[in-house]
Amino acid sequence: MTATDFSKYLTAFLTKYLVNERGASPNTIKSYRDTFVQFIDYLIHQRGMKLQKITLSVITKEWIVDFLDWLQLEKKCGNATRNNRLAALHSFFKYVQFHYPDHLFEYQRILSIKVKKHKKENINYLTIDGIRLLLEQPDATTSKGRRDIALLSLMYDTGARVQEMVDLTVQDVHIDSPHTIRIMGKGQKVRIVPLMEEQMKILLCYMKENGLIRSECRPYPLFSNNRKEKLTRGGITHIVQKYAQSARKKDSNLIPAKLSCHSLRHSKAMHLLQAGVNLVYIRDILGHVSIQTTEIYARADSKQKREAIEKAYIAVSPDVNPLWVNDDNLLDWLKSF
Repeated sequence: MTATDFSKYLTAFLTKYLVNERGASPNTIKSYRDTFVQFIDYLIHQRGMKLQKITLSVITKEWIVDFLDWLQLEKKCGNATRNNRLAALHSFFKYVQFHYPDHLFEYQRILSIKVKKHKKENINYLTIDGIRLLLEQPDATTSKGRRDIALLSLMYDTGARVQEMVDLTVQDVHIDSPHTIRIMGKGQKVRIVPLMEEQMKILLCYMKENGLIRSECRPYPLFSNNRKEKLTRGGITHIVQKYAQSARKKDSNLIPAKLSCHSLRHSKAMHLLQAGVNLVYIRDILGHVSIQTTEIYARADSKQKREAIEKAYIAVSPDVNPLWVNDDNLLDWLKSF
């Protein structure tokens, strides 16, 4: 079967351009790949095309828009997912227009498709008491429970994303003082996050118990399952959900109905902000590219807003009651205007 230009450039885009030129993370590449799996599925089953007949010349702006609408109507995707799929398609056609400009006008029409506005959910985070209750749930008398305590406490203290926790290895932990941990974030960006003594004690006990202090264990996953394989995103999500459900039974006011792994990251950011830590330091700890991303926590923290307003408040209103309060006849007072 003769290869089409679409298959040729899509293969180069996913396996060479994103990896070598963009330095995209495996998760980004997987997300982009999933977009094109769905797009090809749409072309075959909704447009009646054969795979070997899909070429760049047949893809139009109208087809892309129809595909995005199909995702929402048939696959029940939200606006955020639709926008992510559009971002992948935009990236591909930006790449193609420089390597195969024969259909440049249509590529530019596709690139003109706008993202859809979507309602941003409120930041879901736990109070200090909520975090404390969550960390009390694992059974510290069992090996698995002690692993989960180490996992959850490290996830909170570092504000790490779930994938960042998955990718941690033993050699990322700097055991000697000052204690730090090396985290590989989005776009293969590395950040060094300090670890407090209390956190290091928990982590060190876990590592010693599981024989992870030995030099030959340095490349090993920091957190693994019963089969000594590194925990997956799904595995860590299951752990968080399990203990959240347990904690919610004890105090539903402290544990919201919707709690994700990312909620621990949000919680750490909010607690740092409430403690007066500069946004620049919070940005560096979380691994945000821009301070604007970190500012969402400042906008969300109503407690800090109230304290700032109260601190800066100057009373300017007269400390007297309105005339009509002391007037026995409100109607006479109103008529006097």
